[in-house]
Amino acid sequence: MILYLLINYAINIKLLINKFIKLVKIIMAGSLNKVQLIGRLGADPDIKQMVNGKNVARLSIATSQTWKDKSSGKRKEKTEWHRVVIFNEGLVNVVQQYLKKGANVYVEGQLSTRKWKDESTGQDKYSTEIVLQGYNSSLTMLDSRNNKSDNSNLVKEEKSSLPNDNLNQDSSDLDDEIPF
Repeated sequence: MILYLLINYAINIKLLINKFIKLVKIIMAGSLNKVQLIGRLGADPDIKQMVNGKNVARLSIATSQTWKDKSSGKRKEKTEWHRVVIFNEGLVNVVQQYLKKGANVYVEGQLSTRKWKDESTGQDKYSTEIVLQGYNSSLTMLDSRNNKSDNSNLVKEEKSSLPNDNLNQDSSDLDDEIPF
């Protein structure tokens, strides 16, 4: 009986490894356009209405890197600014309702470069943005509900990868203390 279990276990592990190898080969043969950021909003979200009547949200997210300068011993910081555009209607509603300047967020989307014409010079310009649209995007608010700053109305987590998800669900079940 033990020999039978060991043989089945070995076969299942081998099948699992083969599936993983096939998945890696598919990923290596294709391409991946995915951006993940954790940062703070540098300004209140900008909500605009498109020609088709749907809303779009624009965010400016800052990510910072700090280090200690070896030569001077002083602490240094470098901040990068990222443009985020959200077309996902459910996420736009969450952004409009809950996010303010200074909010800490996690976003997951795709890089997209768009071409536009500068009205003053007539020259072509390019903007690279992180786009949250469709099923491959998410937004998670990282500020806690108990934060007593200007962001006290933020809920702990709102996340969606589907445009029609109910984003107003209570997230009290996510308040567990995780030790790592």
